[in-house]
This record gives sequence, C-alpha cells and structure tokens, in this order.
Amino acid sequence: MFVQVIQGKVKDADLLRRQMDRWRQEVKPGAKGYLGATGGATADGQGIAVVRFESEAAARANSDRPEQGAWWNETEKAYDGQPTFRESSDTELMFGGGSNDAGFVQVMQGKVKDPAKFRAWGKEHEGRLKELRPDLIGGLDVWYPDGSFTSVAYFTSEAEARKNEKAMGEDPMMAEYMGQIEGEMTFLDLTEPDID
Repeated sequence: MFVQVIQGKVKDADLLRRQMDRWRQEVKPGAKGYLGATGGATADGQGIAVVRFESEAAARANSDRPEQGAWWNETEKAYDGQPTFRESSDTELMFGGGSNDAGFVQVMQGKVKDPAKFRAWGKEHEGRLKELRPDLIGGLDVWYPDGSFTSVAYFTSEAEARKNEKAMGEDPMMAEYMGQIEGEMTFLDLTEPDID
C-alpha cells in the first residue's frame, strides 16, 4: 500500500467539501489502484487527507492524469497557503485497518526514538489495547524514513473515545507508549470524518 498525506490550513471548508464530492463523481472512476481515503478538518481548521493506493506507481499515474491536475488546481484554493504532501509505502494496519463505521477519527503525528522497537512493542500490546479501547475499531500507521509517523485511529464515537481515553491514561501501558515518543505529539480530531 502507498499512502499520501495532504495537510494544511483550510480557509474554505465548503469549497473543500464540494471538491471532494466532485472528485468522487468525476475523477475517482478513472483512478486505477485507488483504495480509499479518510479526511476532514479540525475545529480550528486544520485539514488532513490520508489517501491510499495499491502502489506508488498507481498514485503517480493518478497524479499525472489531466483531470486530476485540473481538480487539484481548484481544490488547493480551499487552503490558506500551500498544503504539505508526505508519502510512504511503509504502512501498518491495526485491527484490520480503517472502518467506514467510524463516527470519530483521531490523527496522531509524532516521532519515535527507535521505530523498530516501537513497532514491535505496538504489535506485542495490540491485544491489551483492544481490551482497554473497545471503541477503537481500526487504524492505519504511516511511517516516514526519519522515524516520524502519521497514525489514523477510527473510533465508534467521540463520546466513547473520550470516556475510554481517561481509563487508558491511567494504565501503565500508556506511560510506556509515551516514553518512546520524541518531543511533542500532534492530535487532529475529526469529529465529522470524511471516509471513502
């Protein structure tokens, strides 16, 4: 799987929504190898889209299509400045991946000291996480060469996520998790996630 993460400050949320609808109707049918996308904007206007393709070649072929270019020229007007693009084929699914049933999505971004150790620790503790977080119904981790990551977590609802977040904060596993993070983590809460 190859993932593109597009991120930026949104100045026109209505335009962005219209463009996403337009992409699905007019551009998506010709996007070979497209697997799906999750996106939205936070309450303070930070927009993010995590777009999945079968391969880097499929993503590049889509980017090179004239209709994709024309669509993007209109879409970028919804952003305040130029959005950032990060890409990676180094991905991992949690609990089988994302879920269209999610009522709330949280995107976490950060960097770890030792990616291999952190990832092994995550796999080892996945069962415990499932016990602590019955509201967590899937996830996708995207890794970059410098040890930074974008993690997309799919929850049943924001209310359930907030309730179980408190309980998890008291578990020793959470301290172990945070001990492996380098610097600050960024959290982007999508209360109205756009899942395709």
